[in-house]
Amino acid sequence: MAFSKNKSQVDDGLKSELAKKGIVITTLNELYNWGRRSSIWPMQFGLACCAIEMIATACARYDIARFGAELFRASPRQADLIIIAGTVTKKMTPQVVRLYNQMAEPKYCITMGACSISGGPFIDGYNTLRGIDRFIPVDVHLPGCPPRPEALLYGLQTLQKKIDSQDFRKAPWYQKGLKREYAIPDLGPKGLIPKFNPEVWQPREEDHRKEKYGSPMVIGKKTKAPDLDAPPKQPKAPAPKPPKRSDDSAPPSKEA
Repeated sequence: MAFSKNKSQVDDGLKSELAKKGIVITTLNELYNWGRRSSIWPMQFGLACCAIEMIATACARYDIARFGAELFRASPRQADLIIIAGTVTKKMTPQVVRLYNQMAEPKYCITMGACSISGGPFIDGYNTLRGIDRFIPVDVHLPGCPPRPEALLYGLQTLQKKIDSQDFRKAPWYQKGLKREYAIPDLGPKGLIPKFNPEVWQPREEDHRKEKYGSPMVIGKKTKAPDLDAPPKQPKAPAPKPPKRSDDSAPPSKEA
């Protein structure tokens, strides 16, 4: 994640010397960003096995409270960070986008685990979304299956560095005409409609994964997914039975 750090015009050495004498020099950006990065409120939200690692991060052994992010909120309207911890299925995607839209500004997103980033080991599954970044913007990606609590703490520190680099005069959530509410997809008979939000993600022109790994694995005799729009097949008519022979046409017995 690329970002530029806010630099003060006052030398850091001079700041340190003045601080020893009780004189503190700062900027509005430093105060504004310090208050926001030190009071991140994650949402109490988990999807699959990565949520167990997120819970462990909030417990006493790792203690996410050291970074000011221990207040997990049960309502998206009181949270500003959503941690996508686990596999995102296509059936769950509309709910995830809806929760993100209801979060307070400024809001951030961390994807935790390979499943939420790209689909993980279930990438070829018909019901798995290949990355939540197709529908909502993501600030920090945490690879792993699952990533350890230390990785989540590192991701939180990376997000804090990004918050420190922002200028409140140019913050996107203060600009006029900003659209921060994204379209919620519908689950149709052939998957999600739309398949992605063009404002957030654009598909590649070529599928490099297919060139490297080949076609998806085929199990059994099924070579393609069933066509849900095809008309139902009519049952075959039973074959006509041969007519029964009468007594006159019966073959003579061996005794005769």
